[in-house]
Amino acid sequence: MNVLVVGSGGREHAIVKSLLKSPGLDKLYCAPGNAGIALDCERVDIGAMEFDALADFAAGHDIGLTVVGMDDPLIGGIVDVFEARGLKIFGPRKNAAILEGSKAFSKELMEKYDIPTGKFKVFDNREEALSYLGQSSFPVVVKADGPALGKGVIICNDKDEAEGAVSTIMEERKFGSSGDRIVIEEFLTGPEVSVLTFTDGETIRVMSSSQDYKRAYTGNKGPNTGGMGNYSPVPFFDEKTEKWCMDHIFMPTVRAMSAEGRPFSGVIFFGLIMTKSGPKVLEYNARFGDPETQVILPRMKNDLLEVFLACAEGRLSDVELEFSDKAAVCVILSSSGYPLSYEKGFRIDGLDRAAEQEDTFVFHAGTGLKDGEIVTNGGRVLGVTALGADIREAREKAYKGASLIDFSGKYMRQDIASDIIREISWDTE
Repeated sequence: MNVLVVGSGGREHAIVKSLLKSPGLDKLYCAPGNAGIALDCERVDIGAMEFDALADFAAGHDIGLTVVGMDDPLIGGIVDVFEARGLKIFGPRKNAAILEGSKAFSKELMEKYDIPTGKFKVFDNREEALSYLGQSSFPVVVKADGPALGKGVIICNDKDEAEGAVSTIMEERKFGSSGDRIVIEEFLTGPEVSVLTFTDGETIRVMSSSQDYKRAYTGNKGPNTGGMGNYSPVPFFDEKTEKWCMDHIFMPTVRAMSAEGRPFSGVIFFGLIMTKSGPKVLEYNARFGDPETQVILPRMKNDLLEVFLACAEGRLSDVELEFSDKAAVCVILSSSGYPLSYEKGFRIDGLDRAAEQEDTFVFHAGTGLKDGEIVTNGGRVLGVTALGADIREAREKAYKGASLIDFSGKYMRQDIASDIIREISWDTE
């Protein structure tokens, strides 16, 4: 089967590398891809939001399945365009991708179907939001309603910070139309965990857990980013916790979407926080996470193409997911200044040396080609993932691999997977 992957980051590179292991794969394409992806499959120069051009390519190249990695095309309706032309595609339709596309929608869905989450209010009027803050206790979290590259969530410790966040989003329009509405919600405390799941709209299968590091700098300092590193599995997300989440969060979400006339097929990413009163949902994403994918897929034993097809064809109940007992750690190498301002175009050295290390994978994110050399072309440049017998060993290997790569302005956090929480205590009674 010929397969097309849509996207250009480290997540898509991890998907590409996993698909290459499938015996059912004939030819693999990626649009628009990046310099590293181009080393593994044929890169197609079509943008991820050029739906008609992508559909034309799929129809003209006998593509049996298109896999969408990025959020924007899914939220924008790429699946609807492909399905209208009879083209098979993995991912949710536009009316289901709203689960990520609108934080107001997802919070109201959880409230309606008794899915545990923090208390919240939705506002489309700045003055009403400011008035509400005058009666609030702090800290609170202010969120832009729409997608904002993982940066539209602002934790506010007092009224002044919260009012500033409201103005930044709704008046200064920092996140554009994503800030037409905002969600103000209670600040929840506890360790967080990312849980990716496959679903065909009826059945749901849980992938292994992972934990992300969002802040830009070592010590959880600096602004939020798309993610500076990750590890999997999370020790405290044990069988008991997964079973409770399946019964109270995962399956209820799938059923709720179907009940709303928005059946969801694809990946639902559950961003959870483990509060003293039990797990609660912080956010949903309608696709693989980044860099969660870079630690999940290297551990997955299944034929990824077969899992994608099972979701797209409504037969996920036939699939049982299997994961390696090994742990994985991913360290992101970014351009200095990310996520604010940074320079591009610097030559990257040491890629081969890093990839030659045992159980080590180098996933390209923001890379390009200049005069025949691979150069930096984004904020998050590379993700170095390593497998190990445990998280400690995986961490040592990942940092060793990362140390072998060099480019001007290279930056990485030094504390990825250094603060592992082994056990937690919670009570939902």
